[in-house]
Amino acid sequence: MAGGDPVNHSHTGDTHLCYEIDIFSSTFKRSPSTICVLLYILFSSLSAVTVCGNLLIIISIIYFQQLHTPTNFLILSLAVTDLLVGFVVFPLNMEFSPTSCLFNPNVFCKVGDIVDVTLSTASILHLCCISIDRYYAVCQPLTYRTKINVHVVVIMIVVAWCISILVAVSFNVSKMNYEKCSENCFIGFLLTAGLGTFSFYYLPVIIMLCIYMKILLVARKQARSIQNTNCHSKKKGLTVRNVEGKATRTLAIVMGVFLICWAPVSLSFALQLLGIPSISAEVFETVIWLALFNSMLNPFIYAFFYSWFRSAFRLILSGKIFQGDFSHSKLV
Repeated sequence: MAGGDPVNHSHTGDTHLCYEIDIFSSTFKRSPSTICVLLYILFSSLSAVTVCGNLLIIISIIYFQQLHTPTNFLILSLAVTDLLVGFVVFPLNMEFSPTSCLFNPNVFCKVGDIVDVTLSTASILHLCCISIDRYYAVCQPLTYRTKINVHVVVIMIVVAWCISILVAVSFNVSKMNYEKCSENCFIGFLLTAGLGTFSFYYLPVIIMLCIYMKILLVARKQARSIQNTNCHSKKKGLTVRNVEGKATRTLAIVMGVFLICWAPVSLSFALQLLGIPSISAEVFETVIWLALFNSMLNPFIYAFFYSWFRSAFRLILSGKIFQGDFSHSKLV
């Protein structure tokens, strides 16, 4: 989260790539080094990739009729969330980093806090909703279309956004109250921040882990059943094992990337809430950027693996959709 550490400033050291910090007078001034400039260029490039990747998904789902499914509407909402992360949160974090906001808080820092927490939480909750959708698709295929329809998906999206806004507003209101009354509000802030961290990271992680483990178990059970039915066909058995292996790898990629991106920042924030001053400014900002990179990777994970999205991207990038009506094209 771009808001930095509201409990203590002890993670800020006296060195920084982009600032000169005096920890005794709690002042800083911008002093961008060559590495800092290169990092700005890198982050700007990644921001552009995030925006363009998610924009491709948005255009594909809106334009092509074949992609108008409940599952893809969830992916569409996720893409909008991640596009806003790349378009809004990336630039705000570049200009108003957690370190600069600690020593020079302003309205942009507060706005950045709210937008950052809202969009980051929304992105995570959308991943959770997609895992629920996949659960019904794999584990209950016969009743999937009745249980997961457009109306249910709309409710999922609305709930995800409402929870995200609630978490962001609660966190920042509690943070401002703590800054005003200091020790008297510490317990309230600790409770709010702790519940916020649990609701926007740990709870979705637990839910997704349970769901994907259930999906994996069901997939293995189905694979064994098919393999036993075709036990006399080596070719069939090999195909089943390949499908099972592909499903396992896909689930590993989904959860692995998510955990790699979000675990460090959530652990860092939890340590700060516990009053453990063990993180430098550079490390803290690094784990925040790592979490934001998940928004750049989501298009690759949830769309690029599907052939119909790749076909849609080719039509868009080649400019063919501007030369005629391809909205009803068969995507393979």
